[in-house]
Amino acid sequence: MPRSSDARDRLVATAARLFLERSYQAVGVDELCRATDIKKGSFYHYFPSKSELAKAVVDLHAKAFQRQLTGSPAATPADKLHAIPDAIGAIQSALEAQFGRAVGCPFGNFAAELSTTDDDLREHLAHTLKTMEHHMAVIATEAAAAGALRPGTDPQQLAHALLAQYQGIILLAKLNDAGVAHLAPALHDFIDGYLTRTQLDGGNRA
Repeated sequence: MPRSSDARDRLVATAARLFLERSYQAVGVDELCRATDIKKGSFYHYFPSKSELAKAVVDLHAKAFQRQLTGSPAATPADKLHAIPDAIGAIQSALEAQFGRAVGCPFGNFAAELSTTDDDLREHLAHTLKTMEHHMAVIATEAAAAGALRPGTDPQQLAHALLAQYQGIILLAKLNDAGVAHLAPALHDFIDGYLTRTQLDGGNRA
């Protein structure tokens, strides 16, 4: 018999896949139980509601992003900024390979689908995105302190704009079935607009 932690992890991983494949609303508890070979009673042992499962899926994606970002080598503050598009691009490329198309940002998908219908999940998602934005702002602040950003650049606003830029690009990629190959290069170009001429002239990014 599988361990409790294994069953819970299977539910979260399966939900993450099915929510991206179709949508949160299109996937029911019965289907999740069948897909994981877990009884409905056990489902509600792990998660009081499907909304609570969705929170665990959000956390799963957030941890995946953090692992991808911290695993990227970066020698300078500007490199650390450019590691953000690299991490996003790697994650989205992996999702595209898995599903055969652009499936969007998991966070953006949840926000578009549920932000007006589930306040508890919306708040959890908002906190997750705010944490992600804060991490980007810390990197941008380090870049500003090192003189890598143009004078007058607000690191917090840069982080907010970068996150919004990502959401917009991936939404259009999903809508137009355009693929994600252009995502990371577009975000790199966006960051370059905030770097000093010295950083741009001295950069060695391909």
